[in-house]
Amino acid sequence: MNILFVNKFFHLNGGSERVFFQEREFLKEQGNTVIDFSMTDDRNFKSIYSDYFVPNIDYQNVKGIKKKISQGILFVHSSVAVKNIERLIAREKPQIAHLHNIYHQLTPSLIPVLKKHGVKVVLTLHDYKLICPGYLALKDNVICTECENGNFLKPFLLNCQNSRSQGLLLSIEAFWHKWRKSYEGVDLFISPSWFLADLVSRRVSSDKLTVLKNGIDISEYTPNYSDSGYGLYLGRLSREKGIETLLDAQSRNGKKLFPLKIVGTGPIEKVLQKKYPDAEFSGYQTGETVRSLISNAAYVVVPSEWYENCSMVVLEAMAMGKPVIGSRIGGIPEQVEDGKTGFLFKMGDVRELAEKMEVLSGNAGMRVEMGKASRQKIENEYALDAHFKNLMKLYENVLSYANRYAT
Repeated sequence: MNILFVNKFFHLNGGSERVFFQEREFLKEQGNTVIDFSMTDDRNFKSIYSDYFVPNIDYQNVKGIKKKISQGILFVHSSVAVKNIERLIAREKPQIAHLHNIYHQLTPSLIPVLKKHGVKVVLTLHDYKLICPGYLALKDNVICTECENGNFLKPFLLNCQNSRSQGLLLSIEAFWHKWRKSYEGVDLFISPSWFLADLVSRRVSSDKLTVLKNGIDISEYTPNYSDSGYGLYLGRLSREKGIETLLDAQSRNGKKLFPLKIVGTGPIEKVLQKKYPDAEFSGYQTGETVRSLISNAAYVVVPSEWYENCSMVVLEAMAMGKPVIGSRIGGIPEQVEDGKTGFLFKMGDVRELAEKMEVLSGNAGMRVEMGKASRQKIENEYALDAHFKNLMKLYENVLSYANRYAT
């Protein structure tokens, strides 16, 4: 099978890229021809198709009126991406295209081009872009679903980006692709959680929407049911991640709780370090360092205050046999079984979070029991082999449906 794999980043930029590269490697190992399409970047992995990648675009550092106008047009419709992918299609003739994170640098304008050339299109949803032009469904760090019914003028009217010009651009982008019916060219949308699927179903018909949970290679994670007596936060240091709620809970009840390690960087890192001088900030970590930190943690906390989809941090922690304390929001309750594999708490509730942390800090037997249940849930529901098999079935179903329709 010739499969065109599309993502705007061709390096590990976040959880969506981890899913992208996992699937890419599996498909290659199964003897499929995987054709890459992305954006150039010094951090990119090697690809024999890199000559077709679009030039790097950094919208954060655009200066000058003319430059901003030209970049604004590319933000909505990338003529370069359209031209390059059309050349790639002509050369490689893919049967199916699997799109991941394509917005802004590649743009959904790729979809009509793929359909014009008879390529079937699958799109994995990693965020809320279809119902929120700003991705995150947040306004002033509070959950917002004002745009879910297609009223895409709200980013401009509500100024949810704290920039009228940026809000206007997001509104124009959303209306443009709605008018062009870009997303109607997608044959199948893949959602990693039932929660996201439910939200997106308000725009996408159910026959074009399926749930395929993210997978994790359990063979790479050895569970450790003992611990070194500390809690762990692993992720971006930004307000929507709930890190301030976690640090408040820790600082108010620190004597009753295990010490807390904070791993990650982000826009409010310096603010947090100043406000919580007793917290242990470890900065950005990768590879074996991260695995060791998870392996020796007593529990992992995911205090998100936005609609998490299918958190890879949760999956990694559970694969290592760790109980997870997570916000009762978004896709987290699908991953964490309250009272069995960890605890859920009301989003933003400092008191309840501190109580859950205190329970686990004081009960080693419960940590072991929940850790074992976490590992079992991962093996039963999130094993990478099962994810891959189901992905191939989805591809085959999309192609077989097309063949039946053609005859």
